[in-house]
Amino acid sequence: MKEQVEQALNQIRPALQGDGGDVELVDVDEATGVVRVKLVGACGGCPMSQMTLKAGIERTLKQAIPEVTSVESA
Repeated sequence: MKEQVEQALNQIRPALQGDGGDVELVDVDEATGVVRVKLVGACGGCPMSQMTLKAGIERTLKQAIPEVTSVESA
């Protein structure tokens, strides 16, 4: 599952990098489906980061990998 998450994050990265940020995968709990990521660069301190996390990253990961239940900030 971790490989699938990395592949999905690679699809999101160009948009984040275009705004001067990025996302790093911290952990994947396969038992619960919780993915922990860290927003870095401009995304790390952005006031919209929580919306990016939930509306962008979480939605994309859930669509790509049905086992993902939630994405949390590390």
